Amino acid sequence: MMLPLIERRGIIDTNDTALSIRRQCALLSLPRASWYYTPTPTDEETLALMHAIDRLYTQRPFYGIRKMTVAMNASGFHVNHKRIARLMRLMGIHAIYTEPKLSISDQNHKIYPYLLTNVSITAVNQVWSTDITYIPMMKGFMYCIAVIDWYSRYVLAWGISNTQDAEFCVNVLEKALQVNKPEIFNTDQGSQFTSEKFTSRLNDANICISMDGRGRVLDNIFIERLWRSLKYEDVYLHNYENPADLHVGLEKYFQFYNYERHHQSLRYSTPAEIYFSDLSAKPGWRLEA
Repeated sequence: MMLPLIERRGIIDTNDTALSIRRQCALLSLPRASWYYTPTPTDEETLALMHAIDRLYTQRPFYGIRKMTVAMNASGFHVNHKRIARLMRLMGIHAIYTEPKLSISDQNHKIYPYLLTNVSITAVNQVWSTDITYIPMMKGFMYCIAVIDWYSRYVLAWGISNTQDAEFCVNVLEKALQVNKPEIFNTDQGSQFTSEKFTSRLNDANICISMDGRGRVLDNIFIERLWRSLKYEDVYLHNYENPADLHVGLEKYFQFYNYERHHQSLRYSTPAEIYFSDLSAKPGWRLEA
């Protein structure tokens, strides 16, 4: 299993006298151009605007481009709807109502049907899902992906990256499949999840693929709730300075979320207690939305 690009870049040792940068890049299957490339940082005003959009979206996920534009101008930003639309696309967010999504799809990728209409979720590993969210930091931003079990809310795997590419998503999927595997795996129709790399890995494991209908974010409601909890209970409180601090902080939070955070919808059990127990066999136990 190949490490994500950002992790392979971190392995390069410029002080290594035995191996040149060229040789280290070759051994890591890392294009030299990606090592020497330094991304242009987002300017402070744009970063502040993106962070404000994220906070408001987390509070009011039904806000589309027009309402978001009005709200940002009322908050002191002087922006038009085109800039708001571009930033929302960059952040991978869209309003929750029946309308074409702003997430980027690829018409050349196969779209699978949504398999969970009127399906009763009664056991762990029956349905997993995944999603990506924008994570603000003091001096930039990252993306976080997680894989969650619907029945128990247990987070099976997660990761952070400065891109939303398919390789990053497949890497986190591989980590989750080392824990177990589901009967059904649900995603949205983003290009990362409809890519051949991602869907072929699920097909190879004989996992049924389900994809949300366009504009139906509530099809993946459990992981949307995870993102709200993560941001309000950790990210917004700590305002992490850099990716290294963010990774350490999220590692602590997901440990807390899985093993210490009691969920009312789980009858005040923790996700780990449900996932690793046989509660699914007890009469009358049903998943509560």
